[in-house]
Amino acid sequence: MTENSGQSDREDIVALLERQHQEIRELFAEVETAEGDRKRDAFRELVRLLAIHETAEEEVVHPAVRSAEGGDAVVDERLDEEHRAKELLSTMTDVGTEGEGFDALLRQLRTDVLAHAENEEREEFPKLRAHYDDQQLRGMAVAARAAEAMAPTRPHPGVESAKANLLLGPPVAIMDRARDAIRTALGN
Repeated sequence: MTENSGQSDREDIVALLERQHQEIRELFAEVETAEGDRKRDAFRELVRLLAIHETAEEEVVHPAVRSAEGGDAVVDERLDEEHRAKELLSTMTDVGTEGEGFDALLRQLRTDVLAHAENEEREEFPKLRAHYDDQQLRGMAVAARAAEAMAPTRPHPGVESAKANLLLGPPVAIMDRARDAIRTALGN
């Protein structure tokens, strides 16, 4: 996830998440077409991006959407989708990119995640734009980037609320990031 500082200073939460949704779509395409180490690395990047993206949504976006009329029901549906995706990602991580059934699981994950992103864009983002002004939306983007900087880099089913992320996220993130560093050092 790269961004220049000028863009990040002006980008609001909706633009940030829409940009990440596009990056997620591109990573799915890369994982689907790559082979061997390139496929493994692209999948790891996809898992990392999904993990930090969902953490930011769970800590920043969902609580803000709950404040809007009808927001509770919308957020509850998104949290159910996120939980299912985290469970599927965990299974896929265990199977591995070369494992039997991985590609079928990837197609299911892609369908689920892209439907989830479309639901956010159609239901959550308009509520944010209607309920908050530009300055507040830019402030949410800053908060989301901070949440992403401290987020776990793997899915953790059952950790889908802001409270759970704030309580469990930091120690889990430390473990995830240590595992990432070891894996990088060992070259796998």
